[in-house]
Amino acid sequence: MYFQRLENLRVDNDKTQQEIADLLTCKREVYRRYEKGIHEIPVWALIRLAKLYGTSVDYILGNTDVREPYPKTEKR
Repeated sequence: MYFQRLENLRVDNDKTQQEIADLLTCKREVYRRYEKGIHEIPVWALIRLAKLYGTSVDYILGNTDVREPYPKTEKR
């Protein structure tokens, strides 16, 4: 499930739950509940974490095992 990826990414990047909670402007307990799958994480928070970790939202959600972010598309 995606919440395991949240924890793995955080630990791999040597971040604490409090540091991520501060980035998301929420309490540590709220973020802990995201990591444990108790609460669903909002889309805006997924986007912010994908940028922080240099990955895609799809990777965090478990839709792909490719950790690299998607290439940016040019605006037409």
